[in-house]
Amino acid sequence: MRNFKSYLLLAIAFISINTFAQVDTKKIQGGMWVPSLLEGMNENEMQLLGSKMTAEDIYSVNKSSLKDAIGHFGNGCTSELISSKGLLLTNHHCGFSRIQSHSSVEHDYLEDGFWAMSMEEELPNEGLTVTFIKRIDDVTSQVMAGVTDSMDETEKARLVNSNIQKVTKNVEKEAWQSAYTKEFFKGNQYMLFVVETFKDVRLVGAPPSSIGKYGRDTDNWMWPRHTGDFSMFRVYADANNRPAEYSKDNVPYKPAHHLPISLDGVEKYDFSMVFGFPGRTNEYLPAIGVDQIVNKINPAKIEIRDKALKIVGAYMKQDPEINIQYASKFASIANYWKKWIGESQGIHKTNAIEIKRELEDDFTNIVEQKELTDYKTILSDFESLYKEIEDVSLARDYWIEVAYRNVELLAASFKAFQLEQAFKRGGEEAFEKTRTSILESYKGIYKDYNAKVDESVFESLVELYAEKAPKEFVPENMINVDFSALTKDIFATTKFTSLSGVEGLLRGTGKEVIEKLNADKGYAFGKELHTVFYTKIEPTYQAINLKIAAVQKKYMKALMEVFPNKRFFPDANSTLRVNYGRVEGYEPKDGVFYTTSTTLKGVLEKYKPGDYEFDTPKKLRDLYETKDYGQYGEDGKMPVNYLSTNHMTGGNSGSPIVDAEGNMTGLAFDTTWEGTMSDLYFDADIVRSIAVDIRYVLFIIDKYAGATNLIDELDLVHPKK
Repeated sequence: MRNFKSYLLLAIAFISINTFAQVDTKKIQGGMWVPSLLEGMNENEMQLLGSKMTAEDIYSVNKSSLKDAIGHFGNGCTSELISSKGLLLTNHHCGFSRIQSHSSVEHDYLEDGFWAMSMEEELPNEGLTVTFIKRIDDVTSQVMAGVTDSMDETEKARLVNSNIQKVTKNVEKEAWQSAYTKEFFKGNQYMLFVVETFKDVRLVGAPPSSIGKYGRDTDNWMWPRHTGDFSMFRVYADANNRPAEYSKDNVPYKPAHHLPISLDGVEKYDFSMVFGFPGRTNEYLPAIGVDQIVNKINPAKIEIRDKALKIVGAYMKQDPEINIQYASKFASIANYWKKWIGESQGIHKTNAIEIKRELEDDFTNIVEQKELTDYKTILSDFESLYKEIEDVSLARDYWIEVAYRNVELLAASFKAFQLEQAFKRGGEEAFEKTRTSILESYKGIYKDYNAKVDESVFESLVELYAEKAPKEFVPENMINVDFSALTKDIFATTKFTSLSGVEGLLRGTGKEVIEKLNADKGYAFGKELHTVFYTKIEPTYQAINLKIAAVQKKYMKALMEVFPNKRFFPDANSTLRVNYGRVEGYEPKDGVFYTTSTTLKGVLEKYKPGDYEFDTPKKLRDLYETKDYGQYGEDGKMPVNYLSTNHMTGGNSGSPIVDAEGNMTGLAFDTTWEGTMSDLYFDADIVRSIAVDIRYVLFIIDKYAGATNLIDELDLVHPKK
């Protein structure tokens, strides 16, 4: 018996080694997996890539696990706890608006950086929250209760939403906790999240933008990269270690888990895992859907933002005050402008549309062979529905990009338009409630507003809308117009160019305010545009999109049934996810190969004195010259950034990259330009995430900023030694 057991163990070991040798590791990378469902396939795949962690090490309800250290930062980024005193790490660009809000011409923390040398110096941030996941429950059966195939899609959606509200309201949780429910696999599964949201989050440290945004727009989405994209905050709690509003009596939060930090760095093929809150992906769109995005929708959005960026950028270079006002807005506009360009290029480079068509051919053949009658019309339904939605979808994006995102006067008029609609629907009571909310939001809009900049953007983008949007969705007041004269006339008289102006317009009874609004030329112009959106564009779009969503739900279910051996993960939806890969370079084009990492040497090679994007602080240059890297350098070099095959999207910014044992090695902040198409199609040969090497973060904190008080809080480890 003893010999048999020995033989069995040897056989298992042989099978494991042989299996690993035969596995194409590219095929087990990619995917954004729900952390509560990792046991089984995902756990095995991670271990094949080198992980030494169990599924319970990553997610556990009953004991401390990695998930307890991962926070949803401001509902838009990811962050992680790195000390037992609530010290939080995220990206510089995630904390950018908060750093900006504390900045002034006299104390420009964007230019100079900020470091709290004691907790008393940490700066509060009104409205900033960090949310931690306590538990994830599958509530599919409760949400789908009573839903039948005989119902129309509107009726189904209404019942599902009602069930979600009941499930979320009745969940078992503590008084200080909250909950929300999200759909997965296009509505084939529903998960409930019990969370704790902390509302006292204080700024602790941030490098100057010449480090935190080094390379800015030129280097954004690019490799090689040399950016120290990090900022530090601290989570505070009440005396019971529970969430609380800001108070001087609050104390640093004591987390169930915080991430140890590895000083050993990374090597080629090291296991890497990203834990975070990816925003939105659409991996299972049909070929016609991806084709429409890449060849119709993206080009229109790119052109709009390109014009806005050129105008805003020119003003920023001329005026330091405008540069501070528009720094965050410019970065926001540029981010997705460049992303859409790379996404389209990546889709073409990987031949993704044709690969999807080949999958659809296989799908059709299997459906025919197995006589799966429920699935026979799926692809033809997609074909007709995407043709039907194309023009209205294009018009919708023109309105979003012009009237909602990039022309500030129109965005402000839209809020006033909503106020008028509230008055028409609910009278004075609804008007008062909406006015209070809108007035508060206007404070944020006009804090960083410049009418001169907005006037130039208005003229350019409104004219573009009139020329390029589908004609049936262009309002009458934009047809055969001299846009230069129109713009001057509006901006010379409208009250929507200042906070005091709109406050004056909104003063009085509901009836009085509506009369004043409609007499304002800026509002009157915007109102026609918003009316077309609400009466023609949005209802048409939503009606068709509801049908597409129903077909997509059926297609998702069909794919998993028709291809039972394929890997399927739910699309990102801003919920907590795990994705795994390894440290690896790539070949972006023929004859070019990118290695896995960059060093401080590259920062100095790009250095341009006085340049907006590539200036470098003298102290950092001095540290390079003296090679004063402390314990953070390696072989006389200072590592800065590195690549891995991890699958990320917006929302993953600030995510930790951890090694095989759960130690933090990097801070994810970007994806390479060629890999931005991973929201629609993942290819492990070309998709790469970009991370700040955690040793560069520590080097900047310690050697550059001298904030050793923060270094002293951390658990620094040497797992490889």
